[in-house]
Amino acid sequence: MPGAPARARELRAQGRKTMSRLLDAGMRVFAERGYHAARVDDIVRAARTSHGTFYLYFANKEDLLRALATECAHEMDALSTRLGPIGPDADGAAELRSFLREFFGIYERYGPVLRAWMEGHVDDRHVSSLGVKAFTDIATALGRRMRDAGARGDNASISALMAMLERFAYFLVSRGDDVDDDETIDTVTTLVHRGFFGAPVGV
Repeated sequence: MPGAPARARELRAQGRKTMSRLLDAGMRVFAERGYHAARVDDIVRAARTSHGTFYLYFANKEDLLRALATECAHEMDALSTRLGPIGPDADGAAELRSFLREFFGIYERYGPVLRAWMEGHVDDRHVSSLGVKAFTDIATALGRRMRDAGARGDNASISALMAMLERFAYFLVSRGDDVDDDETIDTVTTLVHRGFFGAPVGV
């Protein structure tokens, strides 16, 4: 199977650099053309490399998407484990703000992968399961912090919060807006802190 030999062994520095260039090119092409319309030809051209080099690392564009999905899932998992207490005070607001900035940043970097997950464009159980696990880990962490703060933290609240965050991130990225804008982050932090963590007005 093409692509398997290179990934079955530890890559040297040059190999890691080449793979990173292909992954970056794949992400750009998926973002510009959409996953289904993207071709290996487009990815190779964007990476300024050859088809032979592509097939040393990936079997096809689905294989490349799987690698990107794995990267994204690892970042989501790491973010969920770093989420600290979110009380209804100023310290809680600062923790929530930091989390939201990272969450939206991941969504911006991996938008094409996340859209493939959310919209069901990829018939790949492995990729789909990675997406489900990544968002489940985030939801579980937020729900735990809600309950720690004395808020409801039930399934309905967690689902509503996750739907709001995911759709808002999708809206920002699809419009090309700056997800790292301070005013945007502040506004979402205030809404989530008051609505889901019981923060009083003025915090």
